[in-house]
Amino acid sequence: MSERIVVGVDIGTTKVCAVVASADAMDRINILGVGVAESEGLNRGVVVNIDKTVAAVRAAVQEAERAANVTVQSVIVGIAGDHVQSFQSRGVITIANRDHEITQRDVQRLLEDTTHVAMPTDREILHVIPQEFVVDGQDGVADPVGMCGVRLEANVHIITGLVSAAKNIYRCIEKAGYQVADIVLEPLASSFAVLHPDEKEVGVCLIDIGGGTTDIAVFEDSTIRHTAVVAVAGNKVTDDLRKGLGIMRDQAEALKCRFGAALVDLVVQDDEIRIPGIGGRSEKSISRSTLAQIIQPRLEEILEIAAIEVKRSGYGRHLAAGAVLTGGGSLVPGTAELAADILGLETRVGLPNGLAGGLVEEVSDPKFATAVGLVLYGLRPDALGSALIGDTPFMGDMGYVNEPEEIGGDGMPASEYIDRPQQHREDYNGENLYTKIAGRMKAWFDEL
Repeated sequence: MSERIVVGVDIGTTKVCAVVASADAMDRINILGVGVAESEGLNRGVVVNIDKTVAAVRAAVQEAERAANVTVQSVIVGIAGDHVQSFQSRGVITIANRDHEITQRDVQRLLEDTTHVAMPTDREILHVIPQEFVVDGQDGVADPVGMCGVRLEANVHIITGLVSAAKNIYRCIEKAGYQVADIVLEPLASSFAVLHPDEKEVGVCLIDIGGGTTDIAVFEDSTIRHTAVVAVAGNKVTDDLRKGLGIMRDQAEALKCRFGAALVDLVVQDDEIRIPGIGGRSEKSISRSTLAQIIQPRLEEILEIAAIEVKRSGYGRHLAAGAVLTGGGSLVPGTAELAADILGLETRVGLPNGLAGGLVEEVSDPKFATAVGLVLYGLRPDALGSALIGDTPFMGDMGYVNEPEEIGGDGMPASEYIDRPQQHREDYNGENLYTKIAGRMKAWFDEL
């Protein structure tokens, strides 16, 4: 069977979503199956209950298997959580071959050199993404392979996460009966599904509002410039409704999805909504404007944090394409208008695109952005332009076929435990306390 078939699993705080997709000889991508299961084993994007997460993963993947009529052997899985951090690094090597032609092996050696930085043992590298290459002092080189030079340098964006968080995700997938072909940062995966290449070139900010985390990624010149994951997202909106109205969590979630609005001004018909009472009490009556008054402040907080991250990236003035919202939290009516006001950027809600056929309508929803992005990445791994360092097989044994033989691939290593970067070691050295506090206070005021 020549058709390449890939499975992506988005393990979220509120749901686990599995998507089976294939690419034909014309490189057209078709969605073969979709499975969704309620998730109760995660908190703020991090696994806190192995058994519940395993059950949800198994249920979602089995549902997708039945729809696609395939047997899943291994999956590409997403990772998120506020433990994810990113920083810039730089590396340099010399080209020692006789004709000084730069090869792919030289580029790989250079990217590995950029990871030789100090880092605590509880963190591991998830992605190493080239920003630009410099050949003999000539900067702005996107792809140096084939060029001649003696000195090759690179600026890279390194994304790290907790070793324990990644291991728990691996364990959940393996206990569910599958193998992990690769692990990908969720905002990166979402970007493959909802961002257009032109947007990445001129500058765009992706804001993925999930249940437990809000993922932020800034792109400019067709490469990622900044990533961040914050632990304030859609669940906080639901909790505000639950506490403010004195109702059950399920009722609060249903109210948010059916009658919620991100802006009070958008509520034209202030209808009364009746809710059954708790424990035999009489039913309650709530107006739509009251819902909006509770929802709007929390969404404002989420978007203000995103605005701080955009400012911190240093690319706030370079985002000509504005912002793209995705994830289940972006489905609240008026969220795009609120984001445009807070961010000061043109904003749209991003739906998964780039799909040719199959269950396209079923996944045309922002909440499927990450899962669709995972399979797009699996079918087109060169889209990221990253090196993943270490000894775990990367895209090498993707056995997502309904035949006994597995699809082979060019193996590329996955993730490596290395030291923390030198520029981030001040928290671990005996730096002068006064200098540290003064620097942090200055940074706070700069963000205001």
